[in-house]
Amino acid sequence: MRGTMAILLGGVLAGGTAACVNVSAPDKPIVINLNINVTQEVVYRLDNEAKSLIKQNPGIF
Repeated sequence: MRGTMAILLGGVLAGGTAACVNVSAPDKPIVINLNINVTQEVVYRLDNEAKSLIKQNPGIF
């Protein structure tokens, strides 16, 4: 009986606090400052066969 009463009392207290939530828009606009620095490094390697094909046919590229 005591456990049931505690559960009921806890439920009533939890239900009473649910109505206290207030959501409103801020007076000032929200400002988000983002400093993003993106760098990309491209590394390419050609095998010997590709190098020789490019040297033999320079007009292709």
